[in-house]
Amino acid sequence: MIDLHCHILPGVDDGARSFAEAVAMCRLAADDGCEAMVATPHQRRGEWWNADRRQLAALADQLQTQVGPGFRILLGGEIHVDSELLDEVEKLPAGGGVLPLAGSRYLLIEFDSLGTEAEAVHLVHELMVTGWRPIVAHPEFIPWLAADLERVARLVALGALTQVTAMSVTCDFGRRPQNDCFALLDAGLVHFVASDSHGVRRRPPGLKRAYSLIAGRWGEDVARRLVADNPRAVVTDRPLPETV
Repeated sequence: MIDLHCHILPGVDDGARSFAEAVAMCRLAADDGCEAMVATPHQRRGEWWNADRRQLAALADQLQTQVGPGFRILLGGEIHVDSELLDEVEKLPAGGGVLPLAGSRYLLIEFDSLGTEAEAVHLVHELMVTGWRPIVAHPEFIPWLAADLERVARLVALGALTQVTAMSVTCDFGRRPQNDCFALLDAGLVHFVASDSHGVRRRPPGLKRAYSLIAGRWGEDVARRLVADNPRAVVTDRPLPETV
């Protein structure tokens, strides 16, 4: 399994507070069956701007050294959407402050809770036209997307992909996020499950419980696709495997 969304870089956002905690999070993920995590610090969100890509890369390298071989740490960002994001993306790959996932053409984007469908449609269209593939982070927590299958379906039809949170699937956040995830899964509108982990106790890493629940309800093929096959395509910068 590969975890595409986690806050394991220490001291840069509301995730890991120290290298010791970051290492512990990686070891929890490894023990749970993950072979790699993409560190995705918040970017362009309030106090967590995190525009210094070199600094973030240095932290990821240092964390990899402390974790050791056998478990890969890759770098990306959870990019908060604002009116200037497209201008920033235009500077990629050589410049700009935002980080694609593992150096790929995939961008993990977090829509604002006060965003609109029209703004989202415009953003997805423009990203697709310029060769970027947006992945919508945790739509079950975005008020104007949660429980609105038609809006999500419109974005997916334009080329967007979606990532739901493992602990939403397993009901750790309550029935509403779980029901919204189940509806998205029933409609075939989920492409990734990730932990969005923030610590060893609060929102810890781990995908196995979500994998098992999805496998039992939607089948092993779906579960494997969401936590292994599709994430592997992202970190190797390939199109997602086609499904029958």
